[in-house]
Amino acid sequence: MPIELDHMQKRVAQAIVHVFETGVPRGDYGKVTLLAGDTGHLTYGKAQTTLGPGNLALLLEGYCAAAGAAQGGALRPYLERCRARDLSLDHDAGFRDALADAGDDPVMHSVQDAFFDRVYWAPTIRSADYIGCTTALGAAIVYDSRVHGSWHARRDETIAGHGTLEHLGEETWFGDYVANRRNWLAHHSNPILRKTVYRMDALDALMDAGAWELALPLTVRGLRLDADSLESGAPVRASAEDDERVLRLAEPHMTGDDVRAVQQALVDAGHPTAVDGDYGPNTRDAVRAFQQAQGLTADGIAGPATRAALDL
Repeated sequence: MPIELDHMQKRVAQAIVHVFETGVPRGDYGKVTLLAGDTGHLTYGKAQTTLGPGNLALLLEGYCAAAGAAQGGALRPYLERCRARDLSLDHDAGFRDALADAGDDPVMHSVQDAFFDRVYWAPTIRSADYIGCTTALGAAIVYDSRVHGSWHARRDETIAGHGTLEHLGEETWFGDYVANRRNWLAHHSNPILRKTVYRMDALDALMDAGAWELALPLTVRGLRLDADSLESGAPVRASAEDDERVLRLAEPHMTGDDVRAVQQALVDAGHPTAVDGDYGPNTRDAVRAFQQAQGLTADGIAGPATRAALDL
């Protein structure tokens, strides 16, 4: 049976991740973060989308195209550099200031809400349905991994090592998943990621408290989540999505195993294209056809939402 969450359960699930990312249950729309050693490089917004893989470019494209974007003029000149994943933007003071200023714009709030719903929350629901998750806390755990990165690999490790959610039951499977992910983070080669084990500890505490329906009030990392806090020292936010580029038609063409994986998934989904690791016009067109069939934005860009629909 597909997972069904009410509006408040969704808000609480997202607020938990906002606490991890910005220390604020509602999320800090203007938060700009750069941590030495973070493979995502500069991160931004209420759920801290990243420059490195190219997701920040997708967010800013949407904002600059929105009517009434107060900082659209200031940010538009940076779009090509964002699309090219120009890492010098990490230290570009003008860019960082424009991002922070845009965080005060209600248009940016609306764009971010829609962006994170489309790029992270909708794939979360598909992933939850895929494994048979039916609880709000289970969805929050999946959402955290979707935002933080490396959901599929840790999911598959847990299934291989312990069994499926259907076989084990939801509470046992998520307990195994969180323990497995904590161990992976704790022994990661990147010391910044090792510090993010607090995310798993906080989720483990919620499981121990039996908060599977995410009924308010809740306490997450010492912060009380209640109806008031959802209207209204920052943690480590390093990104774990170091292997998921946003793929698009570019000059020179983007190439690599990640392109090949998308191409193979397109072929498997009935949208033929050459599986040659080269993101050319034919692959872009196949992505567009797949996106149209799935009801996604048909832009020919293989970002997180399209990858999730391809189960990548």
